[in-house]
Amino acid sequence: MQLDQPLTEKEFDELDQFLLSDRSSDDAMTMDTLHGYLTAIAIGPETIMPAEWLVKVWGEDASATPKWKNAKEEEKIVNLIMRFMNEVLVTFEVAPKEFEPLFCEYEHNGDAVLDAEAWCWGFWEGMELRPGSWQPIWESDLAPLMRPIYLLGADEIEESELKEVDDPAKAHKLAQQIEANLPAIHKFWVPLRKAAVQTVKREEPKVGRNDDCPCGSGKKYKKCCGAEAGAKE
Repeated sequence: MQLDQPLTEKEFDELDQFLLSDRSSDDAMTMDTLHGYLTAIAIGPETIMPAEWLVKVWGEDASATPKWKNAKEEEKIVNLIMRFMNEVLVTFEVAPKEFEPLFCEYEHNGDAVLDAEAWCWGFWEGMELRPGSWQPIWESDLAPLMRPIYLLGADEIEESELKEVDDPAKAHKLAQQIEANLPAIHKFWVPLRKAAVQTVKREEPKVGRNDDCPCGSGKKYKKCCGAEAGAKE
């Protein structure tokens, strides 16, 4: 299956069940938390490589890695997560206003209300990968658009702010605001987004200037290919 294919309903359920299973740690993300986490990574200020963000899906540290049955199962589950991420990336690239956060929904006093707390917690975890890099939006005119995510997702909020989230109706309105605000948050970062910094590993040992030239000429490197390389600089 190609990574650009969205998850089928069956695959979504399979990933959901795995994250909730005994083979994942108690701290592993649920699907709504994972969706918020991936959203922050997808639209945030820097490109973050999967090798860094994937470990946080399972828990707080490397010891939380799932108990895989075999390498094939690991490859399959990671593939599902990567495709879940690509759904987020593609939606923001093609139609950001159509993006739908994966909020829980339940009934309260006969009304269907949205619960965005787990999604926001995941988004906050995604921001915590690069907390300093997110600072510009908090200092911009768009700071109010981030406030609902803060109120529902931050580990701690001020006691005076509790009244803004102390009942399901208020939390529902905050969830609606978050969905409406995300396209603008995404747009803010597009021109500022930084690419991931990758370290290029030298596969072959560096040739010293006084070593024999690896081309086989019998000359010293500095008088053979090394001299040619110097002339190009």
